Amino acid sequence: MTEVAPRPRVIRGWSRRSSRPFRGALILPPVALLCLFFLYPLVLVVRQSLRPDTGGTSFQAYADVFASDSFRTALWTTVWIAVASTVGCMVLGFVLALIIAFVPFPGAKAVARFVDVYLSFPSFLITLALLFIYGTTGIIGSFQFLTTPWGVLLAEVTYFTPFVMRPLLAAFSQLDTAQLEAASSLGARAPRIVRQVILPEALPALAAGGSLVLVLCLNEFGIVLFTGAKGVTTLPMLVYSKAILESDYPGACVVAVVNVLISVGLYGLYRVVSRRAGA
Repeated sequence: MTEVAPRPRVIRGWSRRSSRPFRGALILPPVALLCLFFLYPLVLVVRQSLRPDTGGTSFQAYADVFASDSFRTALWTTVWIAVASTVGCMVLGFVLALIIAFVPFPGAKAVARFVDVYLSFPSFLITLALLFIYGTTGIIGSFQFLTTPWGVLLAEVTYFTPFVMRPLLAAFSQLDTAQLEAASSLGARAPRIVRQVILPEALPALAAGGSLVLVLCLNEFGIVLFTGAKGVTTLPMLVYSKAILESDYPGACVVAVVNVLISVGLYGLYRVVSRRAGA
């Protein structure tokens, strides 16, 4: 005798039509908060970028900023440091995640949990740790490269690598071990198994983590500031310089608008990659 599934209870007077106003009332508060604390400040930034100190509305601030050498230098520095950091994080993150997931050693689970905790650390904390070790008064000794672009690159790779490791570890946990055992029984060595079996399965997660790191590196401010790299000016540092040091608020808003547009575009790319990766 087949059992009949119980019918869901229906509240009297409740229907999809009557639930629409209720759902609208639930959605309205978070949308209002989003507009107040996020969209409204962005509107103010865009409006300030179009209003010079002389008054009125003008695109002169955009023309001045785009024509300046400092903006082009900051844009190039931001892009190459972000891309180099992303590549470094992807390579190092893949190797470390591979070791944690497939090389048995005591404490592997504890290391994997520490990766999750590491994601909550502020970026300037890692930078200060590097300065305490390699800085002018550090434990090991004075290394001048920490105040150069290479120091910024080292700090960003150190801090953002776990952001690549996390999706990779999740992807490795879902990998069918029967494929690895079959490849090993057929005589394939470890490098070939990694190249032909593990890497194809990990590519979506690797791309998703790399896309996220690229977005974060483009907007990183604390690492560049705390390393004290005077010759390194990224777009966030240029916003700070124009607004605080030069009091050029329209110019600072122009750079901020450019930075936001680049970040939003890359975030859209990250969402597409993450959706395809199932993250």
